[in-house]
Amino acid sequence: MANLDQLKKQFVQLYGGTDTEIQVYHAPGRVNLIGEHTDYNGGYVFPAALTFGTTLLLRPRQDRKLALASTNFELRGLLSLEAILYDKKDDWMNYPKGIVYELLQRGVQLNTGFDLLYHGEIPNGAGLSSSASIEVVTAYALLCASGQSVDTVEIAKLAQKSENEFIGVQCGIMDQFAVANGKKEHAILLMCDTLEYSLIPFQPGAYKLVIGNTNKRRGLVDSKYNERRSQCEQAVADLRAAFPELTLLGQLTLAQFNANKHLIGDATVRSRAQHVVEEIDRVLQSIEVLKAGDLAAFGELMNGSHDSLRDLYEVTGQELDAMVEAARSIDGVLGSRMTGAGFGGCTVSLVHEDVIERFISEVGRKYTEATGLKADFYVCSIGNGVEKLV
Repeated sequence: MANLDQLKKQFVQLYGGTDTEIQVYHAPGRVNLIGEHTDYNGGYVFPAALTFGTTLLLRPRQDRKLALASTNFELRGLLSLEAILYDKKDDWMNYPKGIVYELLQRGVQLNTGFDLLYHGEIPNGAGLSSSASIEVVTAYALLCASGQSVDTVEIAKLAQKSENEFIGVQCGIMDQFAVANGKKEHAILLMCDTLEYSLIPFQPGAYKLVIGNTNKRRGLVDSKYNERRSQCEQAVADLRAAFPELTLLGQLTLAQFNANKHLIGDATVRSRAQHVVEEIDRVLQSIEVLKAGDLAAFGELMNGSHDSLRDLYEVTGQELDAMVEAARSIDGVLGSRMTGAGFGGCTVSLVHEDVIERFISEVGRKYTEATGLKADFYVCSIGNGVEKLV
């Protein structure tokens, strides 16, 4: 967690005045434990909020202006609430701008402007949802500071709409939902089609979640993400010969899919759909093994998830595969997989606490030998969703 006294000093240096009216909010990053590329297919995912994320310091101002600054980027802005438009050169500021735009579109009354200072602890572009963290903390803070009612499920939906329509990334709901609704020592079983969810205890005892950042940057807008979505839509169109009402792959059971997958004409499209339906089934299996306290079985399901993302969905790439292979070679690792959209970003591994130092050292060395890149590692705990700190 950030040093709040230090951040308040920076805020006052930047905007003047005193720190008496400063409100402080925090939204976490997230890691998806299992269930990848199932969210936009209306299936189950199993994410968890992390203890580190985005801290937002906010103070009302007397005009209808929005002042935006970040400790992570030099770019700053002063915007009128009457003229919120997407502008590529505004870079990171488009994320809070999109939230303000959506709030105003919904008729939310922002009676004053605000000075805002963001402090992000999530590695940018790592696939731990830095954008969702910014979006959710902005929506939550502005609603709280304006005396509006706060519904974290609605905030997740609003943040996703902003990302889809204002930013132009066709992401599913998972990232924003996990960031808004996480709970300490729990992961979220979320059905992305209906937003039904339950909090599942995740207390791995002597094992820790270790996130490995490949430091291979990936930009979702420019990646093959939208191509995978359209392939899944093609699979649904083909399967309607057997299921006329079908709108999402997540509406099929594994047995239904296996009996009818021959209807999908293109072999690549069939592979994409097979990953999605099998991955949803893996999520449901993982809930059962966790309830039974079988962490080793959960680790095996993590491994199966990565292998499917590599072979059937083809979204891993050399860097993620090299890191996962190195992780699995260490005794004391129950499972390792890519997490996030793929094409770079991060892995998540379940590692016994006694071997964490060795894990970081050896996986880091093997990864550099294989790719020429230097990895970063974060030993994580599961934290709360968005909240007001001060």
